[in-house]
Amino acid sequence: MQLETIIGLEIHVQLKTKSKMFCGCSNSGEDMEPNTTICPICLGHPGTLPVPNKQAIEWSVLAAMALNCKIPKHSKFDRKHYFYPDLPKAYQISQFDEPIGVKGAVEVMRDKKKSKIRIHRLHLEEDAAKLIHNKKGESFVDYNRGGTPLMEIVTEADIKSSQEAGEFLRELRLIMRYLGVSDADMEKGHLRCDANISLRPEGDKEYYPKTEIKNLNSFKAVERALSYEVIRQSKIWEEQGKAPQEQGTRGWDEDKAKTIDQRTKEGSADYRYFPEPDIPELDLDKKWVLSIKSEIGELPSDIRKRFVDEYGFSAIDAKTFSSDAELAEYTEQVISELKNWLTSVDPDATSEEIWEKNKKKLSKLVSSWILTKLLGLVNKANLSISEISITAENMAELITMMYESKVNSTNAQAILDEMFKSGTDPSNILEEKDLGAMKDDGELESIIEKIIKDSPKQVEQYKQGKEAVLQYFVGQVMKETRGKADPANVSEIFKKALK
Repeated sequence: MQLETIIGLEIHVQLKTKSKMFCGCSNSGEDMEPNTTICPICLGHPGTLPVPNKQAIEWSVLAAMALNCKIPKHSKFDRKHYFYPDLPKAYQISQFDEPIGVKGAVEVMRDKKKSKIRIHRLHLEEDAAKLIHNKKGESFVDYNRGGTPLMEIVTEADIKSSQEAGEFLRELRLIMRYLGVSDADMEKGHLRCDANISLRPEGDKEYYPKTEIKNLNSFKAVERALSYEVIRQSKIWEEQGKAPQEQGTRGWDEDKAKTIDQRTKEGSADYRYFPEPDIPELDLDKKWVLSIKSEIGELPSDIRKRFVDEYGFSAIDAKTFSSDAELAEYTEQVISELKNWLTSVDPDATSEEIWEKNKKKLSKLVSSWILTKLLGLVNKANLSISEISITAENMAELITMMYESKVNSTNAQAILDEMFKSGTDPSNILEEKDLGAMKDDGELESIIEKIIKDSPKQVEQYKQGKEAVLQYFVGQVMKETRGKADPANVSEIFKKALK
């Protein structure tokens, strides 16, 4: 029996507003001593009244529209009842039947194939407090997190594999970061995920009892837990000839690399939802909603498409560029400056004409020197792209030098290293350290002739088919020219001379 995987995700995203969802307490409690950013409102003292955070509502509308959700005319808050130490009121202010956004969709790319993951709803609520357990079996509650604005994003059961679930979460994190509404750091709990999974025979349209997996605090954990659950549920189908008979909840144990049975999952009736009487219904005015929509800039998917269509980058490189808003912006600045440099190389053509004519070579140079060479230095120094001292203009100038063959790749790397350390202009480094490419082919050919004459043994080995010896000859030339010769050019000259 061939089984297909059905996965839906429930994702919680903490909003990085200055204050909490329903009170004026600071929303930076994760960096503070436990139980210091609290007040009678977020502790649920009798007689206190919640006041909704306008910024949180605006950001949730912004996020909903970025996820292509429809925004209803009205929305309201509800009380979700359950008793647990992390919930001092014994209910959570959430949203039940009138969320902020509905019927959205996000496209993800997996194995060069696009798939659309539908968004069932996006609603706004307050986060619960944080429970801390020690090795003695004692539990403590830090209420700093209690009341933090929290968006819950619920997908439809459109996800077909653990890898696709991971890709969706990465794309969602990227969108939240581009919008600036959340850092969406899973390790810090800014983005948390519960996954619902079930299996069914291929071609079957029925939904069978699902299992919810909790305690997923990294993309790797999500993918590993879902992969494990596919195997576990497949065995149940194989042994029983049918699906599990009741839905349940399991937790992911990272150390044991398996899911562990937990409590049976509650249904909505168990939470005894009813409208929050202390907060009026939200009127989501169309004009106001459109004004928020205008704040949505270019999203990662838009940037990826434009980088491929306009600049000629590969889909993989475009995805890497768009993985960080600062990196994408820096790359745009480099390309803009590069086009200016190119017009000085060929004043009879426009920058756009030059780029279009040489798009393949230029895009390859930009992606190689930014994604590989520059990011290698950035990551090694544990910096962000915004913290480096290499300006976009200087990076563009270095790439122009490469384009014009004024410097070979070895010396260009040396120049980049110095630029990274000092922020110095590449042309100054080139001149001071005499790293420019060798222009006199006659002088180069004389050096090559001498090396061939002085290396009869290696010449004979090459003629016998040992092509690796060619690297010896190239190395000798680079040594003689102090790295100023172009290795590719040297290699071609040797091949002709040794025919």
